[in-house]
Amino acid sequence: MRARLLPLLVILMAGTLLALGFPLAVSLAAGQQQRVVVDRIDDSARFAALAQFVIDARGSGSTGADEREQTLQHELGRYHELYGIRVGIFNRDDNAMVRSPGWWHLPESGEGRRAFEEALAGRRSHDPPQVWPWQTHGKLLVVSPVVLDGDVVAVVATESPTDLMRGRILKGWLLIAGGLTAAMLVAFGAALRLTSWVLKPVRTLDTAAHGIATGRMNSRVAAASGPPELQRLAHSFNEMADNVEEALEQQRAFVADASHQLRNPLAALLLRIELLALELPEGNEEIASVRTEGKRLTQVLDDLLDLALAEHASAEISLTDIGALAAERVAAWRPYAEEKGVRLTETGRSAVTGWADPIALSSALDAVIDNALKFTPAGEEVEVSVSAEGRSVRVVVADRGPGLTEEELQRVGDRFWRSGRHQNIKGSGLGLSISRTLLAGGGGTLSYATNPPHGLRVTVTVPRTGPEAS
Repeated sequence: MRARLLPLLVILMAGTLLALGFPLAVSLAAGQQQRVVVDRIDDSARFAALAQFVIDARGSGSTGADEREQTLQHELGRYHELYGIRVGIFNRDDNAMVRSPGWWHLPESGEGRRAFEEALAGRRSHDPPQVWPWQTHGKLLVVSPVVLDGDVVAVVATESPTDLMRGRILKGWLLIAGGLTAAMLVAFGAALRLTSWVLKPVRTLDTAAHGIATGRMNSRVAAASGPPELQRLAHSFNEMADNVEEALEQQRAFVADASHQLRNPLAALLLRIELLALELPEGNEEIASVRTEGKRLTQVLDDLLDLALAEHASAEISLTDIGALAAERVAAWRPYAEEKGVRLTETGRSAVTGWADPIALSSALDAVIDNALKFTPAGEEVEVSVSAEGRSVRVVVADRGPGLTEEELQRVGDRFWRSGRHQNIKGSGLGLSISRTLLAGGGGTLSYATNPPHGLRVTVTVPRTGPEAS
């Protein structure tokens, strides 16, 4: 969930910062250009004042007109030499009165020509188009009218290079980009903290739900952090878990009491059957059938009581030599396997430790090995292997029996479930359920798979790390 929530927050924050940064960058560029344009207008006003003296002197026939024109030309030359800005004063017929450099002339079309025509009409030209840092050949043309006695008699035009201006714009943009990057990093850190704060109760809730799903009914959520909505959800989850645990406890108590209460009448019934058998001929088929069903019912009651006790009892987890324990159970079942004509072998690591309840693990291995030996025909093999993979220890019991279909693998281990093809084999359908319950109390699991070309693989998994390390 964090992997989906965090990119969404980052995209939203990046979009917000770009929405703020883009107008700021455009405004900075426009401000830098406006600053240059205002400077050129001020310069143009000074040159226009000088041009007025020259034009006025010519109009009055003054002898100092040529001298004033030379002074104006000298001013334009120094201006161009110092600042690299082309400047000229042009008459209404487009001919230059003075200019620097001497070869420069106004554009014959485009924005420059329109600015010239607007100046002749007595209006200062509009601001030139924005020059951007990547326009290496951009120029700023500013044209202002020269007014004498209310008439436009000439125009002052300046064409400024933009290298310095573009450099200042680029520097400002880099500062903006640096600020946005810093803000993005801060926002990303805040998003990490925010998602951790929001999702911490969700992760805790997921862990508690997984614990209940795997049999740890005492799993609860500490509803002390996170948003108020998730705190209320945690409270509701704890109430639900309390109700579920109470219902399961009542169910366990009922199963245990029912199993215990039925044992005495059943024992009395079997005793009466044995007394009745003394009055009948030896080898009576009906009596033998009743005895068999009575023993089967007794086994079912014993398994129900074991299941209820397994669900109620708490696991006593300790560091256990899984390899030695598996070898011990294989040795205990080998005589029974030899009696059936089945080879029971042990492979894998002989010494590997894991955290488990030794008694619960022994009972689970007994149930799995017993189940494998039941369904493996004579002359075949049951292999028990021990291995360590990552943070878990695995004990795999692989048989060469008829195996199960994919549909049956989804149901194996359910209470009282038995394959329709194996109803004639002794069993109550509770052995694997009891084993799974015993293992779940210590963090272990039981899984099933096919064992090609035929047979079943049952994997008992226990953790290698203790509860305090998880």
